[in-house]
Amino acid sequence: MSSKIIIEVCAGSVESAIAASKGGANRIELCCALTEGGLTPSQAMIEYVITNLNIKTFVLIRPRSGDFSYSRAEFEVMKSDIFAAKAKGAHGIVTGMLNTDGSIDTCRMKEVVEMANPMKVTFHRAFDLAKDPYEALEIIIALGCDRILTSGMAGTALQGVELISGLVKQAGSRIVIMPGSGINASNLEEIYLKTGAHEFHLSATSATQSRMVFRKQGVKMGNGTADEYNFQQTDKNLVSEVCTLAARLI
Repeated sequence: MSSKIIIEVCAGSVESAIAASKGGANRIELCCALTEGGLTPSQAMIEYVITNLNIKTFVLIRPRSGDFSYSRAEFEVMKSDIFAAKAKGAHGIVTGMLNTDGSIDTCRMKEVVEMANPMKVTFHRAFDLAKDPYEALEIIIALGCDRILTSGMAGTALQGVELISGLVKQAGSRIVIMPGSGINASNLEEIYLKTGAHEFHLSATSATQSRMVFRKQGVKMGNGTADEYNFQQTDKNLVSEVCTLAARLI
C-alpha cells in the first residue's frame, strides 16, 4: 500500500502543465483538446514540458475523439506517437483500446506495452466503456499495464465509488486503480475513504479570460459554441488546494 497520495493533473495545454507543476502535482497527463476528452499533444508540446518542467509526464495517446476501437491507420499513428513520446523523454503513456464487443483489445495493447517499455502504461477511461469491469481488470493486469484510470463506469468518480472500491480490492498490489472524473478538494477525502485508492486524477481547471483587448464579434471557431475569449485552464491554486488536502489524509 502506498504511503502517500499521488495527485495527477490532466494538463490540456502548456500553460496548464506549468500551473500543475507550480501547484505541486506529482504527475501530469499531458494532452490537448480537453473538451473532446483529451487527444494526443504535439511533439513540440511534449518536448517543452519535459525540458522545462521538473514533473513526471505521461503522454496521452489518443488519435481522435469518440470510441476506442481504432482502424489500422489510426493504430499506426498511435504507435508513431508512442515512439515520439519515448524519444522526447516521457515517463509514461496513457492509452486504451477496445474491441467492438466491448472487450479489451489485447493484441494491440500487448504490442503497445512492449513498445512503450520502459515507460509506464496507464490504461485510460476506455476501461469505463468495457463490457465487464472485473474481467477487463484481470486482462489489463496480465498485459503488464501499471494502472487503470476509471470513474467506476459512472459519470463521475464519486458516483462510481462502489465499483472503484471493488476494483481496488480485487487489484490488490498488482496494479494501481486511479479514480478520475469530477475530483476536487470538496470530494477527494470522501472518495479516498470510500475506495481505498491512493492515486487520483483531476484537471483542476477554472475559467480563464483571454488577454485580447480587441475582440472580434460574430466569428466562432470549432462548432460555434466555444468562446475564444473565455476558456478553461488548470488553476495552480486549485491544484495546490488538492495537494495540501492529500498530504493531510495520510
